[in-house]
Amino acid sequence: MRKWALALAASLGLALPASSMAETLPTMRGVDHVGVTVYDSKAAIDFFEKVLGCKAYVKFGPFRDDKGPFMANLLEVHPRAVINQITLVRCGNGSNVELLEYRAPDQKSERPKNSDLGGHHIAFYVDDIAKAVAYLKANKVKTFFGPLTVKEGPAAGQTIIYFKAPWGLQMELISYPKGMAYEKTAKGKLWSPRDQ
Repeated sequence: MRKWALALAASLGLALPASSMAETLPTMRGVDHVGVTVYDSKAAIDFFEKVLGCKAYVKFGPFRDDKGPFMANLLEVHPRAVINQITLVRCGNGSNVELLEYRAPDQKSERPKNSDLGGHHIAFYVDDIAKAVAYLKANKVKTFFGPLTVKEGPAAGQTIIYFKAPWGLQMELISYPKGMAYEKTAKGKLWSPRDQ
């Protein structure tokens, strides 16, 4: 792990002191949640619950500091940024998704592409991708090219398609019911909802 991380850092032109690289993050168990910023909490929750079938379990907020540097110190955002609402949703048998409704004086409304630094997407594992794609289309969700089945390389065996939430967040459906090619020779296996 350490050699891999140092090689990656070197390939990206990053200079990391060897002492800063741990073999593992002490006491880590796994990914708890992925946070995404949304413009309208209600619309985002509706999409996650009514279209994707997720369930919102926790809502709280707002968070703000009208005079001090708390928001900048805690989150490296504009000091007057406000998180109107935080909602945590659970989607099937995977990590949670945190929906953050932010407002900030310097907030950008342009959504990053996957190729932009900071670009992102959320991938949902499905057992039957054709059925899932048909469901998205029936619910008027914008889908991209595909489904694309990967036939070569370490990811062979997976089928993917990207789609977009109404506010622009890119998401992905992925399925590999018989596993991926890398599993035949790897010393370990990536976590997968299909194994749960």
